[in-house]
Order: sequence, then structure tokens, then C-alpha cells
Amino acid sequence: MKKKIKNIIFDLGDVIINIDVPRAAQSFATLSGRELKEVMDIFQQNELFRQFETGRLDAASFRGYVRQILQNEGWSDGDLDKAWNSLLLDIPPARIEMLQKLARKYRLFLLSNTSSIHIAKVNEILHETSGVARLDDLFEKIYLSYEMGIMKPDAEIYERLLEDSNLVAKETLFLDDNADNVAVAKTLGIQTIHVQKPLTMLDYLPDYVA
Repeated sequence: MKKKIKNIIFDLGDVIINIDVPRAAQSFATLSGRELKEVMDIFQQNELFRQFETGRLDAASFRGYVRQILQNEGWSDGDLDKAWNSLLLDIPPARIEMLQKLARKYRLFLLSNTSSIHIAKVNEILHETSGVARLDDLFEKIYLSYEMGIMKPDAEIYERLLEDSNLVAKETLFLDDNADNVAVAKTLGIQTIHVQKPLTMLDYLPDYVA
């Protein structure tokens, strides 16, 4: 199958960078002195993450909205960014090395549900880890939900990527840790790999590097 693949699309969280999503809500709970469940309920009711990650809120509006719904106007931008970014963990250097090797043989793309605050922090972690300045340096093009105004698993986000970069679905491999995201991509004819812990991209892709 790998001989037919010409393009590889990567998810970001838990494919390239390790993440712990509940840590963000816990950080906001600690910051606000509220119970974790209460904070999670407030965020869910207000679709906070979805609004930010589809670009309906920019960074300043996101921070202001968090202050409003958690009823604390005293938090600095730095306080809020730190809490929001707490879910971002590490980028194992071996994953960066694999991406660099794959780039010699395939067209590489990134497709992530994310926000501007997260991307800025991921670029910091990437540079500290590997010396690579930005995610843009590892991929032909990066596609980010907050810039596109749409999120996975909406089929349109995949269709727009394929069309924009002139990719043939059956010649394209997509890696994501979310089963729904993988399932929708597969319906469009894209080859898929569902990355499931404790396995990582390093376990699924050695044949593509060879």
C-alpha cells in the first residue's frame, strides 16, 4: 500500500506533540477556585473551545470570554495562556526526525483542530526540542481549524485540503488519534491510520521511511 502513497497528512495533538486535554480544564479550575466539573460544564455550555478553534473567537476575545464566564477580570493574558497551554506536553525528537526523513519521499501536511495560542506555544516547544523554528518548516503546508473556520471531523475540512493542495485521496495517508476524524477521512477515499496509545507514529510508519 505504501508504494501508492504520495502524500501524508498528520494530526498534531497526540500524533506529533503529546497532549493531556483534561489538564487545561484542571488548570482553569485551579486558577478560578472552582470545581473541575463546574468549569468543564461552563466551558461546554458556552462551546468555548469550539468557538476558539474555529476562529469565531480570536485570542483576545477568547481571553475576555474566559474572564467573563468564570467571573474574574483580574487574570492577566499570561495567566490565561499558561492555563490553556498546560495541556501541551512534549514533542519527542524522534518524531521530528521521522518527519524530516518522510519529507524526502512524500508531500507532508498538517491538519489540526487548534488555536492561535496553542500554535504559538507548540512552535516554542518545537524550537526548544529540535531547533526547528516553526511547524511550517516541517510540512509543505499546515491547515489549522481556527484559520479555516471549520473543524475535523467535518468532511469539508478534508475536501478543502485535498483541493487546495491538489491531492488525490487514494494517494494520501492520514494519521489521527481521534476515531471519528479517521472514519470521516476514510469515507472520502483517504488512506488512514488511527494512532492509538501506547503506540505512536513511530510504530505505524517505519515501512514508509525504509
